[in-house]
Amino acid sequence: MLSSLIFDMDGVLLDSMQSHADAWIQVSREWGVHVTRDDIYAIEGANHLLGLQWLFRKAGRDVAPEDYELILARKVEIFSGIAQVRPFEGISGCLEKLKKSFRLAVVTGSERITVTRLLDNFFPATFDVVVCGDDVLRGKPFPDPYLRAVEMLGVCKEECIVIENAPMGVEAAKSAGLFCVGVPTYVAADKLSKADIVLDDHISLQGYLLGMMPG
Repeated sequence: MLSSLIFDMDGVLLDSMQSHADAWIQVSREWGVHVTRDDIYAIEGANHLLGLQWLFRKAGRDVAPEDYELILARKVEIFSGIAQVRPFEGISGCLEKLKKSFRLAVVTGSERITVTRLLDNFFPATFDVVVCGDDVLRGKPFPDPYLRAVEMLGVCKEECIVIENAPMGVEAAKSAGLFCVGVPTYVAADKLSKADIVLDDHISLQGYLLGMMPG
């Protein structure tokens, strides 16, 4: 029996990836690496360490271990200064209704300092479990963050569904053995083909989720 819903944050709950992408572009440029928004969207969901390594290697550069924390801290600083973030239309009301019947969790690749600020601002006292990118050694596309969420929820995998908008997130959910609903936000729907079901948009997503509530 379905008891828990696990949401990705950026691109599912919050329209925020453009600001994340612009922050990554700026900090990468400061270190002499040039990336695009599409490069960022392709690795959406990965924790910052894996994402940083992937971006620099794609540009033919390696990141010196002593620079990791400097680059990541600078990215957070830039994002905090430029962020234009808002919940997707209708999602706050949808979560209020869902919380009456289900336990709710967030699994995101973003760092906890940013996640806490955004969730407290837009969805206070809404989520029972929050797993951030810095809570696991291996982030998405590995199954670890979703397995951690299931463990913290204290439920069986069969009682959960995951809502994702990114290919790496879908891969992580399926590798964890979870049913996954895809909603295309920043990538084409066919990029989410590994999901069990791919919906058209956030309106369809909210209808789908509310339709699962007990009568």
